[in-house]
Amino acid sequence: MNPSDGHAVIVFDGVCVLCNGWVGFLLRHDRKQRYRFAAMQTRAGRALLSEHGLDADDPMSFLLLDEAGARTDSDAIIAVLTGLGGIWRAAAAFRLLPRALRDPAYRWLARNRYRWFGKKQACYLPSAQQRHRFVDV
Repeated sequence: MNPSDGHAVIVFDGVCVLCNGWVGFLLRHDRKQRYRFAAMQTRAGRALLSEHGLDADDPMSFLLLDEAGARTDSDAIIAVLTGLGGIWRAAAAFRLLPRALRDPAYRWLARNRYRWFGKKQACYLPSAQQRHRFVDV
């Protein structure tokens, strides 16, 4: 999928309980269906991570590909939330915090996500109605 087609692509950890919750949240709140999803455990997800200099075997980063390019970590989270529109645009206020503070906080959460939230045995499986929103399913 190409972000220039009007759909941003989010590469997420498909076995992480927290990450799956994030995808579920976005599926519920992305009324314009702007976002498409690729689990980093799939061929497409691994390829996208690799193309953008991220290690698919050490998934410590969140990747957003959209018309502005590739973004990771806190910049990606803020861009996704503001992209939902409405009240979610208020997330832009987090840009006032220096990235030097935001990204270490994001990485701390990423390092501990399995311990705190758990890990699934298999990747997130979308419903038939959601399948078109996923890359490489």
